[in-house]
Amino acid sequence: MVKKLRKKFVITATLSLLLILVIMIAVINLVNLFQMVNDADNLLNILCDNNGYFPGMLKEEFRQQENASEEPFTPEKDPFHNPGDPFALGRLNNARSAEMPYMARYFFVTFDSSGNVTETDTRHVAFITEENASEYAQAVYASGKERGFYHSYRYKSKTLDDSTKIIVFTDLSSQMISAYKLLGQSLLIGAFALIAMFILVFLFSGQAVAPVVESLEKQKRFITDAGHELKTPLAVISANVDVLELESGKSEWTGSIKNQIKRMNSLVKNMLTLSRMDEERMHVVYSDFDMSAAVKETSESFEAIAESKNKKYKVDIEDGIHITGDKNSIVQLSSLLLDNAMKYSSENGSIHVILSKDKAIVLEVSNTCDCIPEGNLDRLFDRFYRADSSRSRETGGYGIGLSVARAIAQSHGGDIEALRDGDHIIRFVVTLPKVLPKSIQKISAK
Repeated sequence: MVKKLRKKFVITATLSLLLILVIMIAVINLVNLFQMVNDADNLLNILCDNNGYFPGMLKEEFRQQENASEEPFTPEKDPFHNPGDPFALGRLNNARSAEMPYMARYFFVTFDSSGNVTETDTRHVAFITEENASEYAQAVYASGKERGFYHSYRYKSKTLDDSTKIIVFTDLSSQMISAYKLLGQSLLIGAFALIAMFILVFLFSGQAVAPVVESLEKQKRFITDAGHELKTPLAVISANVDVLELESGKSEWTGSIKNQIKRMNSLVKNMLTLSRMDEERMHVVYSDFDMSAAVKETSESFEAIAESKNKKYKVDIEDGIHITGDKNSIVQLSSLLLDNAMKYSSENGSIHVILSKDKAIVLEVSNTCDCIPEGNLDRLFDRFYRADSSRSRETGGYGIGLSVARAIAQSHGGDIEALRDGDHIIRFVVTLPKVLPKSIQKISAK
């Protein structure tokens, strides 16, 4: 139980961090891509609005700026010198805007009103020839799109006042490489953070679940101690009732006392079984035995009960099914399912027991039911859960039998599930492996 609790804690914490990291990495990279595209669009807007050139630039060539003076440099002449702005954010933006014409890698192609190429300018990009530029522009022109991506280039198309069209491309290969690097780095950092978190959670999970484990241990000790303490007074009461019957004969009252003693003994037995399974110290010896014979013998013991309650009772058990497990537990499992079917089947209803073997060994107990619980039937296996408490009081159920049945099935490497078969039939299907799992074999060998 402690190992399972720690495992759940580690898995939950790790998955939570994984979800946070995935969201953070996705947001960071998406914001970076959005900013990259937004900057490219701003650049394209400027170029389209100025016929493919930056404002202040000559069509033929860039202006060569002349030094206004050759006076010695002083701190006051530093463009970033501003004592009132320690981070120089304003001047950084101004410098970025001023350097943009020299940093931008772009080319443009213009078309006349008939769709013929009239001008191609590739002076501001090294990788593209005029033939490439004309081919790319014609493909974009034919698509009719105003904005988009063509290979690693972001483009914008604009129709000018004289019915000519200009298509400007800006190279984003450098920004895309940076985006890929950011994605790789963020994934790598996220992976390291996840591994580190897993190791730390695993190391400290024992301390994190310690209060819960302590509470569970106290609860299990109480159940075990109470169960053992109840056995003695129940045995004394049973012996006293036998003496009373010998002296005064049987009566309605002694019979009622015996029935209640039987119920209490069954409850104590089931509670102790659950407690031992929770503590993972069921010191049982798994051996090969004839499961067909064991289930058949158990089912035969319920024939008289079914007949007394006017219930149709059908048994289909395949012969020769052997299993490696604890015979007493398997007998208890089949007895619990049959007892549950007898208690909760509809009046004059039917009960069907099937044992078969295919890829796995399947034990199925089905019964008619007036009202099958709504929702997830897996709740029926919760401890002390009763779908109809009033009916349970009448039949003597405590809502613990199916919990024990599931614990026994899982202790043999199998499982049990409840299924609806129409509106008035419920089936309890136990699936057990033919060969005992190695993990259980190791536990039984200790």
